[in-house]
Amino acid sequence: MTYDEVQTLLQMINIDLNEQYAFSLFKKCDQSANGRLEYGEIELFCRELLRRPELDAVFRQYSSNSRVLSTVDLRDFLNDQGEDNTLVHAQSLILTYELNEWAKKNQLMTANGFTMYMLSKENDVFDPEHGRVYQDMSRPLSHYFISSSHNTYLTKDQLVGESSTDPYIRALSHGCRCVELDCWDGDKEPLIYHGHTLTSKVPFREVVETIAEYAFKASPYPLILSLENHCSVDQQTIMARQLHSILRDKLLTKPLNDQLSESLPSPEELKGKILVKGKKERVEQESSSSSESSCSEDESKAEGKAKAKKEGKKVSKLSPELSDLVVYTRSVPFKGFDQAAKKPPNEMSSFSESEALKHIKNSGKFFVRHNSRQLSRIYPSGQRLQSSNYNPQDMWNAGCQIVALNFQTDGEQMDLNRGRFLPNGHCGYVLKPSFLCQPDSEFNPENTGGGPGHSPTLLTIKVISAQQLPKPDTEKLNSIVDPMVWVETHGAPIDNNKKKTHRIDNNGFNPRWDCTFKFLLHVPELVLIRFVVEDHDYTARNEFLGQFTLPFTSMRTGYRHVRLLKADGSSLSPASLFIHVKVTPNYGSPKHAASPKA
Repeated sequence: MTYDEVQTLLQMINIDLNEQYAFSLFKKCDQSANGRLEYGEIELFCRELLRRPELDAVFRQYSSNSRVLSTVDLRDFLNDQGEDNTLVHAQSLILTYELNEWAKKNQLMTANGFTMYMLSKENDVFDPEHGRVYQDMSRPLSHYFISSSHNTYLTKDQLVGESSTDPYIRALSHGCRCVELDCWDGDKEPLIYHGHTLTSKVPFREVVETIAEYAFKASPYPLILSLENHCSVDQQTIMARQLHSILRDKLLTKPLNDQLSESLPSPEELKGKILVKGKKERVEQESSSSSESSCSEDESKAEGKAKAKKEGKKVSKLSPELSDLVVYTRSVPFKGFDQAAKKPPNEMSSFSESEALKHIKNSGKFFVRHNSRQLSRIYPSGQRLQSSNYNPQDMWNAGCQIVALNFQTDGEQMDLNRGRFLPNGHCGYVLKPSFLCQPDSEFNPENTGGGPGHSPTLLTIKVISAQQLPKPDTEKLNSIVDPMVWVETHGAPIDNNKKKTHRIDNNGFNPRWDCTFKFLLHVPELVLIRFVVEDHDYTARNEFLGQFTLPFTSMRTGYRHVRLLKADGSSLSPASLFIHVKVTPNYGSPKHAASPKA
């Protein structure tokens, strides 16, 4: 095999390795120095390339003779992994991953073949079945968490950042299903930008054209346009006509059955449709107050009364043409849960993060019930001038669907958002747990010592090792990393926890920890698991190296690899963690959940 053929083989079986390291090993194993690896040299290359003592230990644990795995041995391993342990599946794995022809012929797997198999994507911690749309998509919209972006047009902060169509492309390409358009009067046509700031401006038309092109490339399910309408009636009419002419039949302009029903339609029924979220003029009103006709989220409260007055004067009416485009997502001021319960399900309210947290603390159960039937949109505080983000998990705990984050700002909050919407084919809609979908739910996100959703589960994670960790993106290019790993659980307040390994000095290639952590999860259906790898620093803050976040319900048990991601969510391949996961459901006594100190 030539070096190119070796690279092709590794690519075929989904093994990504540092090219410089792979080539130096190739040269070392090419003992005949002819630029090719012969039979014995191929085995030597594989043995050296895939040398993983921790995988060898697992191999010996299941091998009846410590030399090879029979199909019986392999089926025992698959059974413990919680996977298909049929003879046919075991045989197919040997045919796919075993390189030794004699072993393959005799239906045996060598240590090299086992390593190849364990390094493949078949052993990712994320359940591959959840990589496709697997949930029921025929439930009302209010029964789903919906991936949502705030100030989508901004590339950076809210004061001097650039407004552009590029963030819409990025958000839509990552499955976002609710984007925001901050609309203001331009000279002749409406513009999009952050009002009363130095952010640049982009034409409304250009944004809508971008949305038309990218709306359904990553997901076929409905896209919601959250309009922040600061325009005059004339320019609102221009907005309505541009939405019509550019989006054409994608634009939803009337109820599906020509009448509103007792519940919202489903993502399945609204496939391929774009919904406008905004104010809708009441037929009997000649003109509307500013709270009924201006921006659909009243951020002016957070940004000062002066601005509120200013905007109130600017917009006194809605354009009937724009008002007519609002069907299932009509923005209304929130006037209490009792009053909202009497309104049709197409009416929805926006809450600042502080307002939402107040409702969760004071009326958590009623907020959950409200969100079983009507949509709620949560947006960041106007004080977050650098476009930082709040913790979205707090809002999901109350069943809030449209939890809008600043997608342009990387960090823990966006990691959680990407993790939440990782399953269900990355389509931007994730079905809420059943206890968040019942109109008479007794679930209270602030108190989960019992009741709906309470299902004590012991999660045991052993962080065994890491492979090929990168150097941090800083000036310390010549230093070798001293890695440590955090394992975090994010869910109901009672389930928030984090534990860390010790650091390993000067080893980013194959550090080994063998640290075991136990987490008692009370409401497992809401929990996200986040793995974070940092470079320990004695003199300053530890530096981020990589992370991976996924729902507990999408996590596979057994020996697994965690494929790390960069801060922006892109792949950090070939960097990974090797872990073991054990789940003990119906775990009774909390005293058994005490974990060793890290």
